[in-house]
Amino acid sequence: MSAVIVSLRVKATPQEAFDVFTQEIGAWWRPSELFQITPRGDGVLSFEGEQRLITTLPNGKVFEIGRVIAWAPGERLAFSWRQASFAAEQVTHVEVRFEPVGEETRVTVEHRGWDAIPQDHVARHGFPLAATQMRLAEHWRALLAALSAALNAAT
Repeated sequence: MSAVIVSLRVKATPQEAFDVFTQEIGAWWRPSELFQITPRGDGVLSFEGEQRLITTLPNGKVFEIGRVIAWAPGERLAFSWRQASFAAEQVTHVEVRFEPVGEETRVTVEHRGWDAIPQDHVARHGFPLAATQMRLAEHWRALLAALSAALNAAT
């Protein structure tokens, strides 16, 4: 299965990084024109407890992005990931690991399963798999930088 893996060290404990990732995702998440969650944009993301990741659109509608598979505060988070344009059987998976490195935390995002989404699907923009993964990695790098900025603002 194909995977995009991106890591960034942040100035926070693993627990702090996990908390901001999960509790404040709506504040630091940055939409991508290439990987919009819905045709109306990304909305405001939030985790509903330890069950699911949703987005609330400006019109108040809620779209379930995915179900939480693993919730280990300060260590690991895993969830399924769907865009609104995905068919019912189309799903990708995100795993986020929080590893202490000295006084910092390495946050690693692994987003798997884009090889199951056809190249001609609107979410892939006709890109071959390697190009889709490169663009997705750029997006996750930008998201981790926004997470790092949110952590820096909190301290």
